Amino acid sequence: MNYADFMASLARGALPHVFLLAGEEPYYIARAEEAILRRLLPDAAGRVDALVRYEEMPPIAALAESLETIPFFTDKTVVFVRGASIFGGGKKKDATAEETDAPAQKDTSADALCELLSDLPPTAYAVFTLHAKPDKRKKIYKAVEQAGRILESEAVRPWTVEPWLNARLREMGRTMHPRARAFFLSIVQVMETISLEFLDRQLEKLALYTDEKTFTEDDLRAAFSEMPEVSVFALIDAVNARDSSRALTLLARCLADGVYFTVLLALLTRNVRQLWQAKRLLAQGTPLRGLGAAMKLNPFIGEKLGRSAQGFRESTLEDVMLALADADYLMKTGRAGEELLEDAVIRLCS
Repeated sequence: MNYADFMASLARGALPHVFLLAGEEPYYIARAEEAILRRLLPDAAGRVDALVRYEEMPPIAALAESLETIPFFTDKTVVFVRGASIFGGGKKKDATAEETDAPAQKDTSADALCELLSDLPPTAYAVFTLHAKPDKRKKIYKAVEQAGRILESEAVRPWTVEPWLNARLREMGRTMHPRARAFFLSIVQVMETISLEFLDRQLEKLALYTDEKTFTEDDLRAAFSEMPEVSVFALIDAVNARDSSRALTLLARCLADGVYFTVLLALLTRNVRQLWQAKRLLAQGTPLRGLGAAMKLNPFIGEKLGRSAQGFRESTLEDVMLALADADYLMKTGRAGEELLEDAVIRLCS
């Protein structure tokens, strides 16, 4: 189940005795871990005797012993296993010819663990975590699915981050002005990798920065000022407004701040591709307010992109797209420099 449903389920009724928290977003996994601990071991002092932690997958025999041992100084044992590789998620090794020809051997210890997890002692709880997608075909996955509860911690995308933002603001007792929200979502849009842990820290910093209940755009700009993405976002914004002077100044600042040529090239290419796509969708009759859904973007971002696309000729977008593809090739062969990015910006803004 997804994060919201999983967390809601923890507040209802008795908990199962086995959990799997797996997926590509560590933020959700960490918060789910803590929520389970609060339910099972609300007294932090009592966790010393009740909690058994493995930082990587232990031998199955050792794990089984931890789960089957009767606790002496507490009423339950909670076993946490991080990096639970038994659920898959890693890259498989290429089998040698000898291994390929050999008949597969039945893993009796894994089968025994499946049986144990399906019927754990009333005093034992097992929590497995894996920062990757698990293999749902595995017998142990199916055993946990049947006997316990599984969190699918999916990576956050620009078009899925707003529900997280809304929930986090509710937890903080704050709101966000529409212009501040637009700024936040635009920053996320140009982030190479979205880290909820990082975004959460920025919101916490923002809460310390102001006592006001509503975050403003100026508040967000102050809190996010040190992020390279802020300059990159401003660059994209200037390009879309066809402000050549400001765009070239911001391009120089990004390069001076250490933003890699390849990152800027990739973001410019993506922006031109999105402008071109929006231009075509509008020509086909898609309304401005429908661009977000059609392009898998936040509705506000989609509409803003569409308004920008209306100011470009399709032939210009096509020419710049080809020029950026050439720049990528020339860069990889050592024959490209910053002047190619400058040329693309000038052509877009002319």
